[in-house]
Amino acid sequence: MAQKRQSKHIKLTSHPGTGAKPIAINWGAQDPAVRGPIIATLTNPDHRNVIGTHSGSYAVYRALAVAARALDPQHIPDLTNTAPTHLLGPHPSWFDPERIVSIDPFGAVVQQIFRPYLDKGYDVRPTIAVTQAHIDMPEIADAVEAGRLKVDGKIMHHAREAPVTKAAIEPVWYLPGVAKRFGCTESELRRTLFEQTGGMFPELVTRGDLDVFLPPIGGQTLYVFGDPAKLNDPSTTLTARVHDECNGSDVFGSDICTCRPYLAHAIEECIRGAQAGGVGLIVYFRKEGRALGEVTKFLVYNARKRQEGGDSASQYFARTECVAGVQDMRFQELMPDVLHWLGVTKIHRLVSMSNMKYDAIVRSGIEVGERVRIPDELIPADARVEMDAKMAAGYFVPDGKVPDASELTLAKGRGLDEAS
Repeated sequence: MAQKRQSKHIKLTSHPGTGAKPIAINWGAQDPAVRGPIIATLTNPDHRNVIGTHSGSYAVYRALAVAARALDPQHIPDLTNTAPTHLLGPHPSWFDPERIVSIDPFGAVVQQIFRPYLDKGYDVRPTIAVTQAHIDMPEIADAVEAGRLKVDGKIMHHAREAPVTKAAIEPVWYLPGVAKRFGCTESELRRTLFEQTGGMFPELVTRGDLDVFLPPIGGQTLYVFGDPAKLNDPSTTLTARVHDECNGSDVFGSDICTCRPYLAHAIEECIRGAQAGGVGLIVYFRKEGRALGEVTKFLVYNARKRQEGGDSASQYFARTECVAGVQDMRFQELMPDVLHWLGVTKIHRLVSMSNMKYDAIVRSGIEVGERVRIPDELIPADARVEMDAKMAAGYFVPDGKVPDASELTLAKGRGLDEAS
């Protein structure tokens, strides 16, 4: 039976005086009562104190559900028993308004710390959820069979089951901090966001009193192997990988790139590290196709493979730039925020060859020890061009030697995908 609709009109605000003064958000304040809750829901527009809405990348689906009369637009979640399975933090980095600018540090515990607002009828919702699960990957079972990993009954219950603590995180952008991170003015950032989203969020340019924006992009998921309480202990060996989404490889096993092999290798390293008394961490970002998207990525595949002379490492990045106008739109400046949310101060083993990721992590104040590259035997034949191009572009090489063009494998018909 269709639910009764109790829709309220959303006011198109042009200046702060069009409605009730919203609850202030004092980003970086240590006391949650002073910091203030993130109120992005639509059940009472007068309460909103941010731009955008929860689960921004799924907002259109929510609108369709409302339009189809399958969802009551006034529905408020029942958060009973949804509290995190593990409490992560607080850490000193939570209270530095420049250290974390793209997620809400309090996002996992709003039903506890903002209870007074909930009791008064404010629709405050979590932007982070922490739970427990098990993962099952054939590559990990293969590692057990090959003797590289052992079933210990703790970090690995059996060859097809490894317990993890995992968290899903929605983006919450503190606009002044994001602007500073990217070296632009806040007004430039607001205007560009407004223009490049086709004017979807007029409050970006009309509501200078609202400092926080929930952008319509995918968030991030993290997986912890071992005790999450050890993540902020620099004396405990932390093995970590920051991985950017690649649907074709990660999900469907396409051998045109090294993404899934590198992800599986990193998970194996995380499990091994946790079994040795450390802790492992995988952070998975929704940045498909270097944040260019799959359509652009597939167009680049075609452009590269059909070019005169066939696919080549020398044209790896050039063809992407021809189609997209830029080689990479991930810009890792915001990436370290999740590490600071976890209280990480040192990554002992970073499973990545990407200088962009390494540089962003180190610039943010986190120490990095060893950098772990993907073993050559795990690189699919069809992804050799990708690896050669990255080496030529200056990606991390263990011995510090960057090969010149004459040393590269310039094989025809080979493909590429994400950065490592």
